[in-house]
Amino acid sequence: MRKDKIATHIITASALGALVMLGGCGGSDRPKADIAASKITTIGVNSYMWQASLESLSFMPLLQADSNGGVIITDWYVNPQTPTDRVKLTVTILDQDLRADGLRVAASRQVAQNGQWIDAPIQAATVQKLESIILTKARDLRRSAIDG
Repeated sequence: MRKDKIATHIITASALGALVMLGGCGGSDRPKADIAASKITTIGVNSYMWQASLESLSFMPLLQADSNGGVIITDWYVNPQTPTDRVKLTVTILDQDLRADGLRVAASRQVAQNGQWIDAPIQAATVQKLESIILTKARDLRRSAIDG
């Protein structure tokens, strides 16, 4: 996706609906595709959330991406339409299961004033919307893997 389209998507995304919980039914005849991502991946965190996070932040320059620790840190991103405003994100995946409480996004924002970048507040809704985008994309990736 183009940078402006992703930025618009982050700003305008609606709140996350109910997260599809992974099934807990046992049995040896359970389909292989229904196994949680943590069981079929070699990275340390949920692979769907990891991939969704990388895709959702692909328009931002990355400083660090540690799949074993589940941490993605971006560099400062300046939207060309608002060059006096920049943001930096840290996404932490806390769990191997695809759960809403297994993801944390932290954001920092700065504004340019008199030739210097000054810390500025960021709306809580912005962080919540980004978490929603990542979780929705992770759920869609999981659904595609099962259906595919």
